[in-house]
Amino acid sequence: MDFSTNVRSAFRRGETDAVVRMSEAEIARAQAAGDLAGEVEARYSLARVAIRGGDLPGGEARAREALEVALRSGDRSLEERPRHVLAGVARMSGDLARARDLYRESIALNEALDQPMTVNSEYHNLAFCELGLGNIDVARHLFAESRERVFRNGWADFVPYVCVAETALATAEGDHARAARMIGVADAAFASLGQVPDPDDAADLAKARAAAIEALGTATFDEEYARGQALDPRAAFADERR
Repeated sequence: MDFSTNVRSAFRRGETDAVVRMSEAEIARAQAAGDLAGEVEARYSLARVAIRGGDLPGGEARAREALEVALRSGDRSLEERPRHVLAGVARMSGDLARARDLYRESIALNEALDQPMTVNSEYHNLAFCELGLGNIDVARHLFAESRERVFRNGWADFVPYVCVAETALATAEGDHARAARMIGVADAAFASLGQVPDPDDAADLAKARAAAIEALGTATFDEEYARGQALDPRAAFADERR
């Protein structure tokens, strides 16, 4: 496998130290070889590691470094991952209006690049911005459209994330029992793929878990969570549909 495949797989498995080692080595190799694409990927990977560790300013700095290299290359496809990270940092920092604009720009870029799976991913992130801004109906509509595309196209790697979205929506609506079940579904979906959530999604799950435990109590949360763990994601959405 190439560097991109290896480093992304390591990141999804939660192997942070390995990602740092691989990325630093790749930056040195790519700079020596004049491989701008390799350098962008490596700097992007370091940005994700920083964000996972809670260092949002560091993640933003690494992403900006990656974007500078991408712009220098003249290849617009190389801008996609750094721009995604910059939007994510804005969202996690609480600047939701700016994040919304950045996600819209990213959607336009990915539509121009004919990357429908990434377009869908960014609509998912845009929905989280709308949810955070209090636009629950807009978020619900965007989440539903994203989920339909994921299941229709068989995008298995994105199934856990539509479960995260439903968890966040349930929390915003005050339905903590549903949120607890969907946390169970999401955790099981990630485990089935041998993955861990991306940093922003991990933060959303943690927030929903804390709110559900506070609202339901630990025993009831655990019961609902266990129910969710036993559900297939498609069946879970059929069960939760109101």
